[in-house]
Amino acid sequence: MTAAGRTAFVFAGGGSLGAIQVGMLKELLAIGITPDFVVGASVGALNASFFAGDPTPEGVLRLEAIWRGLTRREVFPLSFSAVAGVLTGRRDGLVDPSGLRRLIERHLSFEALDGARVPLHVVATDEGGESVCLSEGPAVDLILVSAAIPVVFPPVEYRGRRLMDGAIGGNTPIITAANLGASRIIVLPTGYSCAPTNPARGPVARGLHALTLLITQQMLRDLNQLMGKVEVFTIPPLCPLDISPFDFNGSQMLIERGASVTRDWLARGGLSTLEIPHELMPHTHTD
Repeated sequence: MTAAGRTAFVFAGGGSLGAIQVGMLKELLAIGITPDFVVGASVGALNASFFAGDPTPEGVLRLEAIWRGLTRREVFPLSFSAVAGVLTGRRDGLVDPSGLRRLIERHLSFEALDGARVPLHVVATDEGGESVCLSEGPAVDLILVSAAIPVVFPPVEYRGRRLMDGAIGGNTPIITAANLGASRIIVLPTGYSCAPTNPARGPVARGLHALTLLITQQMLRDLNQLMGKVEVFTIPPLCPLDISPFDFNGSQMLIERGASVTRDWLARGGLSTLEIPHELMPHTHTD
């Protein structure tokens, strides 16, 4: 992009729907669009971190390979004893985060957040609901902090604060990017299950579905707040999207759809038009 100013890529959360962002990245890089820094929350923190470590088309292909190999058992291993532990108050989360930790350790190319090739910021939320921007410190630990979905993963102690999923905070990564000095923000949403024929089942799936809906409402609110102050370009989310944010079986399909919607959006001049995508607008239902 040739206009003056700092460009940020903002990666939203959304569980397994994070695969969509890989397709979006492929198309942005294909026409030479790159960020000055990246901001991510929840699964968006994972994608932002892996991308910041290798912000090249080859790096995105490696990220795609990671997504194609993910399984629910690896990321969200759920057991009866874990559910019982949460119900009885003996555990803070349904899922042991050790599998996700191993995944990050296996693929991350830097040890500290400020060691990435592109400046990286991940967002967490404290127990008071305040958004916390993390820009330095142990990368694996802080990415896990940002991805600590309430009830699913236990909150994480960091520097005297109990932190959880960054997507829960009152401010989304869009506001964080603006506060960090971005004059141009490109939002990579995950989409959301806006028209599911099969309702999410189980506590983890329902929690993740509710989280994606919350993220969408926060995004709409913050887009309105930043209108006229910062250029915000939002790639249209996939909607309708009949897949649970707990289901990793559709990763390849989501990557392809993410690439397709981004390619079409760019061809229509998406980066020259400031508007809230139709898919993010509230819908009025009539009988």
